[in-house]
Amino acid sequence: MNEHTRKRVAVLISGRGSNMTALIDAAKEPSYSAEIALVVSNNPDAAGLGRARAAGIVTATIDHRPFGKDREAFEHALHRVLEAHHIDLICLAGFMRLLTAAFTSAWQGRIINIHPALLPAFRGLDTHARALAAGAATHGATVHFVVPEMDAGPIIAQAAVPVLAGDTPETLAARVLRVEHEIYPAALRALAEGRVAIGTMKKPPV
Repeated sequence: MNEHTRKRVAVLISGRGSNMTALIDAAKEPSYSAEIALVVSNNPDAAGLGRARAAGIVTATIDHRPFGKDREAFEHALHRVLEAHHIDLICLAGFMRLLTAAFTSAWQGRIINIHPALLPAFRGLDTHARALAAGAATHGATVHFVVPEMDAGPIIAQAAVPVLAGDTPETLAARVLRVEHEIYPAALRALAEGRVAIGTMKKPPV
């Protein structure tokens, strides 16, 4: 694929950036339809920033703390960085900030997230512990478009894993993470190639 036709992607992280690394690795393939052009973190100490720099990716930090509760001001700063780098698509990868409706609407159809559960089950945090507490037989991960309502956007891809006897939240998380690293690059590729679009996808049932 011609380098100039590849979609420019920003990955937003808050921590170690394991899904970010999976996306960076996938994008090394010359035929991959997207390039990871920028990694942005709201946490200056995020381990993923070092991983991204080691991979030759441009990084930026927008510390949310000086903005206090003014999410709009934080997002304006974020948007300026994204525009400066001519970003086409955004991937959230462990980005621990809720985005406003104004921001998600501005990027509608161009911003996706990976969630460690089979949506619509277990929206929000602590999905692995909640799946175990609920006695779920299967668990997994979902890539979805980001909309103003948390974890409610149309689903692009899902992968399931079994819940095994004796699982802890940590063992279950490790099993889910392996499939996250498979479906996120595949979903980004499908989006970058125009094979999925927000208007053609099903929303998770309530």
